[in-house]
Amino acid sequence: MTKVVLIRHARSTANADGVLAGRMPGVSLDDVGRGQARALGELLSEARIAAAYTSPIQRCRETAALAGFPDATILEGVSECDYGVWTGAKLAALKDEMLWADIQATPSAVSFPGGESMMEMFARTTEAVAELAERHPDTDTVVVFSHGDPIKAILAHAFGMQLDDFQRVHVGPAGVSVVEYLAQRPTVLCVNVGGSLAGLLATHAAPVVGGGDVDPPPTHRG
Repeated sequence: MTKVVLIRHARSTANADGVLAGRMPGVSLDDVGRGQARALGELLSEARIAAAYTSPIQRCRETAALAGFPDATILEGVSECDYGVWTGAKLAALKDEMLWADIQATPSAVSFPGGESMMEMFARTTEAVAELAERHPDTDTVVVFSHGDPIKAILAHAFGMQLDDFQRVHVGPAGVSVVEYLAQRPTVLCVNVGGSLAGLLATHAAPVVGGGDVDPPPTHRG
């Protein structure tokens, strides 16, 4: 019954600017994101965390450090999707690309020019977390800092959904989700918890590549 706490990195400068950061270097958290990450530290202090893992990408490592896990182990398998030539582009401009409609309707058929396919990302991330759960004792709770699309893929798999349905899942910056890995199957305990019911009930933008969502979940804890 290993519990895996999946945390999307806090708001980055790219999130705020509407840019698809992907694996682009030099993208850090903005002031709002740093506040979110510190609030995550308060939230996580309520749990006994056996180990922490993070995507190798800067915005995840910064989130982990500010949340109280500066020595989180790098886990390559939960790195951001490689968006290839789309990396660094404005999301508003990408919406005019023909591939955009496929990302929304049939992401399983999408392969990013110069990058990886969504199916490759789906397999990589779900396998990484499943192996992580097997590696830890049943009583452990581990935390994983990752990205919007990878976390949505992991949650979709845990729900028993196909990749083509993963846009039904919303994960905002600093959103917390928990999956319990049982012998029979994974069980999703919560998705995109941000600290208040108002935030969970807020209207969010339509799903976009990279997780999207400029507006962060609330850091207030009621």
